[in-house]
Amino acid sequence: MSTEEVPRVIATPAAADLIETLKAEHGDVLFHQSGGCCDGSAPMMFPVKEFMVGGSDVKLGVIAGVPFYMSESQFEYWQHTQLIIDCVKGNGGMFSLERPTGLRFLTRSRLFDEAEWAWLEQHPVEHA
Repeated sequence: MSTEEVPRVIATPAAADLIETLKAEHGDVLFHQSGGCCDGSAPMMFPVKEFMVGGSDVKLGVIAGVPFYMSESQFEYWQHTQLIIDCVKGNGGMFSLERPTGLRFLTRSRLFDEAEWAWLEQHPVEHA
């Protein structure tokens, strides 16, 4: 088995481009995977100074230089999948920074294979 790091979250090139644009405009930002309330289950980007990461949030990783969090309870459902952050045409979450761009972030996913899962079991997520 390879000892290469297995990322829990990655970004498509289109999402990485949008992330870079929003970082240039807004400065330090972060992602939080929405749990499905008003804006559905969407990755939402916020200025770091305007979003308080809670003690029950876990950090899945960093994409395009931006930390990515979700609630620990939601992570229980998603832990066997790699999140792939993409962007598509449409309106983003009501409070997410990409909303005025005409694009929205979207979470796709795929199941980890056995070797990846074995590595991940040895490298747990960080709590906020």
